[in-house]
Amino acid sequence: MPEPIEVRKIPLHSVSDASELATLIDDGVLDADRVVAVIGKTEGNGGVNDYTRIIADRAFREVLVAKGSRSAEDVKQVPIVWSGGTDGIISPHATVFATLPAEEAVQTDEPRLSVGFAMSEQIRPEEIGRTPMIEKVAAGVRTAMERAGITDPADVHYVQTKTPLLTIDTIRDAKSRGEQVWTENTHESMDLSNATTALGVAVALGEVEAPTDEQVMHDLSLFSSVASCSSGVELDRAQIVVVGNVRGVGGRYRIGHDVMRDALDQDGIWAAIRDAGLELPERPHHSDLQGRLVNVFLKCEADPSGSVRDRRNAMLDDSDVHWHRQIKACVGGVTAAVTGDPAVFVSVAAVHQGPSGGGPVAAIVDMGETIQV
Repeated sequence: MPEPIEVRKIPLHSVSDASELATLIDDGVLDADRVVAVIGKTEGNGGVNDYTRIIADRAFREVLVAKGSRSAEDVKQVPIVWSGGTDGIISPHATVFATLPAEEAVQTDEPRLSVGFAMSEQIRPEEIGRTPMIEKVAAGVRTAMERAGITDPADVHYVQTKTPLLTIDTIRDAKSRGEQVWTENTHESMDLSNATTALGVAVALGEVEAPTDEQVMHDLSLFSSVASCSSGVELDRAQIVVVGNVRGVGGRYRIGHDVMRDALDQDGIWAAIRDAGLELPERPHHSDLQGRLVNVFLKCEADPSGSVRDRRNAMLDDSDVHWHRQIKACVGGVTAAVTGDPAVFVSVAAVHQGPSGGGPVAAIVDMGETIQV
């Protein structure tokens, strides 16, 4: 049986700030050696050259080394997934997951939060966008499920990944070996890596049959309702965090999920919160959450039709501000209006992640005492 989980959301006061993580450890809320995953938002541009992710990653790992007994090499294995870009009112923050000794957790037979993680085999640049990457991600998801103690894919509510994208150097590497990459547009490769990874998650969870290379980025009827995929220059394999519910593990927290059908679909966010276990009135308000919502995690995408609810928008034609930033700011505002808190995890490039033009939503709630988040 996996150990119960403690999870807290903390602000980032600057791009290199990990002081709130240090405070949680100093106050005895978390044990540095028991931190198993971090998922956060940094304030960079969200692009290929968003080095705020690397800066934040270093700051958090330095705290885990300084405050615990694990070596720097061991701490490098902890999955820390940063999504760059806090456009609009989205506030930089991190959600920290740590195990608890069983005797310190609330005892219950009800489903409670469990987390598993894995690293895939190395993903070569020529595999991004193609079947070998899908297969490697799927294998990693299955390993992470096993580590979380999850046997039924229906109990998986959120899969956060970080995968490599293409850079000039990795494109050159593929060519030197006589291989061809899917695209030489490094920014486009971000969407491509996310989409391919999402299909790997969907295959592992039985949401879709194994797709062909030709379906990647093209058959938008194929998607995972729980995948949240990010990519960057920080790694050369898939970093996978599987979050779900397990009976008997104990603890205070529970996770649920649903999907947004489009960029304005507040009902999809509320549905995810309800799925996590909170009872809400028919027409809820953020005050009904009573501090029990730890965080929500969303992916979003500009609708390829160029419209939302039959109203035309110009995001996909805008040459001044990339649509990545526009849709992220939009959905971030919609989400914060639901939660009453701008510190929400909203990430872009959601092809094969939720319905086209929408995206998946996961919500973690505290089923025990009310806490400040």
